[in-house]
Amino acid sequence: MKLAQILFTQGFGTRRVCAGLVDAGLVRCKGEVVDDPQAEFETDGLVLEVEGREWPYQARALVLLHKPSGYECSQKPRHHPSVMTLLPGPLRQRGVQAIGRLDEDTTGLLLLTDDGALIHRLTSPKKHVPKVYEVGCKHAVTADQVERLLAGVVLDDDPAPVRAAACEAVGERGIRLTLTEGKYHQVKRMVAAVGNRVETLHRSAFGPLTLPDDLAPGQWRWVDPLSFG
Repeated sequence: MKLAQILFTQGFGTRRVCAGLVDAGLVRCKGEVVDDPQAEFETDGLVLEVEGREWPYQARALVLLHKPSGYECSQKPRHHPSVMTLLPGPLRQRGVQAIGRLDEDTTGLLLLTDDGALIHRLTSPKKHVPKVYEVGCKHAVTADQVERLLAGVVLDDDPAPVRAAACEAVGERGIRLTLTEGKYHQVKRMVAAVGNRVETLHRSAFGPLTLPDDLAPGQWRWVDPLSFG
């Protein structure tokens, strides 16, 4: 694929802008400046350096973001900044979307991609992709509350009980909750249904992925799409 076209697919701007980056000597490959927009490269395993930033070629973008509190997952936020402002321009240009939203006061593992099929696969209720939440509660957690969350609670918008796939008390006022559904405010509503209240909420895992210890709030990294098979 021609270099200018590669940059265009990666979200570095219009075709004219991408050609201009190359003409200006702002693109390197293997440490060497490439100044011909028409130069062709194999994309498999290709790593470019664009304006000093290393950029691996990704046919489809999939990134893991450590979402901080105070950010909305919407591309058009109402009351808080969008998580998109935490990502570099090329990813925003590619139109990545959050795979399952987190509330503005919820922190932790957030996946974003421009792969619509992957979004559908990971959010479909039929796939039962597990998501793990660390819940800080207002009141002490009782064994009865844990048992009820595992057995199933009824929410006000659905007569069918909603069950936790796994649930355990963590300390006096904490719960580690695993869900395979994605209803609106589900964790908060489930905890309220058993007589407690969520004070803090953090997603620590999504499917096979766990939030890396060395990824600070607001930071992101690439994820191999093959992680989800």
